[in-house]
Order: sequence, then structure tokens, then C-alpha cells
Amino acid sequence: MIVTGGPGSGKSVIALSLLGELARRGRTVVHATGSRSFTQTLRKVAGHRSTATKSLFKYFNDFMSAERNGLDVLLLDEAHRIRETSVSRWTARDLRATPRPQVDELIAAARVPVFLLDQHQVVRPGELGTVEDIEQHARSLGLTVHRVDLDVQFRCGGSALYVTWVQRLLGLEPGGPVPWQGDGAFDVQVADGPRDLEDRLHSKLEAGFGARMTAGYCWPWSNPREDGTLVPDVMVDGWAKPWNLRGDRAVGAAPPAALWASEEGGFEQVGCVYTAQGFEYDWNGVLLGPDLVWRTDRWVSVRGANKDPDFRNRAKVGDDEFERLVRNVYKVLLTRGMIGTIITSVGPQTQQMLTDLVGNPRQQ
Repeated sequence: MIVTGGPGSGKSVIALSLLGELARRGRTVVHATGSRSFTQTLRKVAGHRSTATKSLFKYFNDFMSAERNGLDVLLLDEAHRIRETSVSRWTARDLRATPRPQVDELIAAARVPVFLLDQHQVVRPGELGTVEDIEQHARSLGLTVHRVDLDVQFRCGGSALYVTWVQRLLGLEPGGPVPWQGDGAFDVQVADGPRDLEDRLHSKLEAGFGARMTAGYCWPWSNPREDGTLVPDVMVDGWAKPWNLRGDRAVGAAPPAALWASEEGGFEQVGCVYTAQGFEYDWNGVLLGPDLVWRTDRWVSVRGANKDPDFRNRAKVGDDEFERLVRNVYKVLLTRGMIGTIITSVGPQTQQMLTDLVGNPRQQ
């Protein structure tokens, strides 16, 4: 089974509902993702006080030596994060010697593997989770493929219009950027810089809403200082905040990376795509960095402005792939909000283009 849908179309809701229902019926079922943040959050929330429930949540690379058809159903959430192979530096030597495609391991592990994905959320080199990749491999094994497309938007206030607006804004759908007309279901604003962005989001927190701020990976990422304070790496015109933590332990009031989107204290750090992907919050703030800028009538990707170590090797990630991935990154960041999104950019031309499309920030 392949279930496709855009941000907030209910893929994870469906996966978790199926997990509960199939488990109650006595079926052997497991939920898996390629995201440490997502899996650890599910283990903490759904598996609270239950070791048996925690064991239902695994990672894509946990099935290298799994028994063929050992499960009735394997629910593969965020399947756009499937990688070429499960092999890593921690893989046992005997498994490393004859690596299999990760998609082959996942298909083999269950009688019914269910892939839930949005292929516009592929944000790292080596991720191969597209409908075409999965269908091609399944058919090469002689397997029947059933596909379900979800067209009801749950996130973004139920606003399919906003998701389409974002995809046209970033050139992921044809037609080019268009003015935001609004539809009453979702609020879009342009902030006058990151300080204004933070102030607006803070007012939403004070009003009882959830809020988080994210940015493109365009600034260095330091480890915490010896005294436990965080380095304010994300710096723009005298404004500065630290990135979310990288590790699995809290530092002071800052939650561990996997819980940045859901734990109290996360607002004080800027999140990256790897901690935001798969989550949502009421109000979503996005800082567009200098790696994607608007020039006259088109987007220009600036590879040298991006600090993501996964993108450094030009031989591994060509310019065309970098441009595709960086647009997908901002698509993910821009579609985390359930009530509204507030956007700003470090680039003057980009900021002006956004203001022209959405409205004057001083009047919002």
C-alpha cells in the first residue's frame, strides 16, 4: 500500500489509528519512521508507562535481518525518508558485506507494508522515498501495489489553498508565486525581520497558543558551552538565538532535540528541518536564510550560504539536487502551522517579494 498526501493530510493520523486498531485485533503490527525525533516522541507519548507499546515504534533501519513476512502489517510513516541502504558505521560486518536496498528490507518484513509519504518532503541526499521508487521495486518483485491519495488537508487549518500557495511560491508546482488571498481558514503574515517574528510568536504564546520558530540551515551550529548555556548561532542584524539541541539530553530549560517541537522550552531555540519535520504547532515562524533568495523574477539557490554538512560534497549532491532539496526544506518548514504561519527573510529582495504577495508587515 502507498498512501500519499501533502503536509497535514492525515498520513500519521491514519498510521497511528491503524496501529491501534490492528493491535487490538491481535495482528502483528509495527510503526516505523526514519526520523529520530518523530519516533522518540511517539515512544514517549504513546508508550508512556508501557514498554510493550514503546516496542511498537521502530526505525527503518531496524529490519535488516528481520524475518520475511514476520509481521502482518508494517506502517512506514514519513516514507519519503527511506534511504538507499540501512548500512551505517554501526552495522554488523556480516550485514555490511551484502547490503540490500532499504526498500527491499521493508517490503520483505511484512505481509502488508504500508508506505505513507509526501515526496516533496525529501530533504536529505540519499533519501529515495518516492512513489516511483517504491512502486518500481514492488512490481519487480511481482507484488500488487494499491495507492491511496489523500486530498483533505488537516494541518494548516484545513487550508488546501495555503499548501498550494506554498508549493507555487517555491516553484514546486507550476504557475509561479501568487498573492495570498486568504480563505478564512489559515492566517499568513510577513514579519519585518526576525525580531518582529519572535515578538509576534511570543504574543501567540502569551495568548495560550503553541508556537515555534524555524530557519534554513544557514548558520554554524555550536555545542553548548561548558557552563551549560547555548551559543546564539543564528544571528541577523543584532538579533540572535541558539539552534535547538542536537543530542538526546536536555540542557537547562532547552529540551532534547527529539522533543523540541513538543516540550516546554523549545520556543527559546530555533528549530531546523530535521527537528520540525513530522510535527505541527499552532503558530509557525519561518526565517528564510540566504541559501534561497528571490532575484527579480525567480528563486536563486546559494549553495555557499548553506551550512548543512549533508550538502557539502558537490560530487555527491550536484547543484540541481541541492536546489531541489533546499526548496523542499522550506516547503517542510512553511507547512508546520495549524492556525497560521509568519514568514520573514534575511534577503531584502526576498522580503519585498513576500511583502508584495502577503501584505505590508506594519499593517498586520
